[in-house]
Amino acid sequence: MKILCPTDLTLAADIALTHAGHLASRTKASITLFHVLTKEEVAKGGNVQMSEHGANLEDLEKQNIKVEKLQREGATLKQIASESANGYKLVIAGTHGVQGLRQTMFGSDMLKMVRDSAVPTLVMQSFTARAPFTGRIVMPVAPHDNIRPLLEAVCLLAKAYGSEVDVYQILKEGEHSSNTLLKNKQQMLQHLDKEGVKHREVNEPVAKFYEGYAERTIYHAHTIGAGCIAIMARSSGEHKKIADDEKQEILVNKYGIPVLCA
Repeated sequence: MKILCPTDLTLAADIALTHAGHLASRTKASITLFHVLTKEEVAKGGNVQMSEHGANLEDLEKQNIKVEKLQREGATLKQIASESANGYKLVIAGTHGVQGLRQTMFGSDMLKMVRDSAVPTLVMQSFTARAPFTGRIVMPVAPHDNIRPLLEAVCLLAKAYGSEVDVYQILKEGEHSSNTLLKNKQQMLQHLDKEGVKHREVNEPVAKFYEGYAERTIYHAHTIGAGCIAIMARSSGEHKKIADDEKQEILVNKYGIPVLCA
């Protein structure tokens, strides 16, 4: 198994590398530390030493975790998407919220990155704890046609960390679940059963006018001490702009909870 860890040589990327190490140690995976050179770095001849990750790399070496350092020229997001198609199981990346990361991997750009990735992506923030995540994985029920990649990634993490999963659904007052939501919830529960992953069904009633999907999901995750939130990367339905904003809000949630996207 291979894990891709893109880096812009910042704290968020170093925290992502730490978590790549946690997962690699549990799954016998290797890590590719991937840096897309900036124009300034190219002008200086490239070959960046990645000393910003020095302590992390030393620790990974002590654990006998194989790390390949890879550098490439080009547009950051396009190069990450291209590299993600080279036999990786997961991307683990860091984001800086609404600003930072040399204006390349924050906010809507991170949302674009997880959508363009060939494999699921686990997103960390610059204030996400470095310790291996504990607690449940919160997986909201989604109306998408194909939820299998997310399900498989959730099972991978749940088995690696011994996590239980909340199959989470917001039940809005006066509305009924669509057939697609009901079908997908059943698929989630059956898949988790089949994979032997402990889980529970969480149905949360809310008023007709409530604070919003993202805020409610983040609040639930924080309240139960969740280690991760798992969401579909792409939006569905008619109100895609609103859905995009809410997905971005989850990615940069104020608690630094890691977010798995597929």
